[in-house]
Amino acid sequence: MIPANRIGFASGMSLGQLKITQEVITLAVFALFAVVVMGEKLKWNHYAAFLCLVAATGFMFADKFRL
Repeated sequence: MIPANRIGFASGMSLGQLKITQEVITLAVFALFAVVVMGEKLKWNHYAAFLCLVAATGFMFADKFRL
């Protein structure tokens, strides 16, 4: 198991919360790399997909923060 997952799980995060957090971080870093290093331009569908990920993160943490 990845050390960050062990630490996150020990601090009370569920496996679903850890996974969605991992995906959001990975895709944000990849998007930054694609724009800065590879010179790609982000389009509307990239922003829409990121909004969906933010919403998914909100739903995963809704019980923790009582949204």
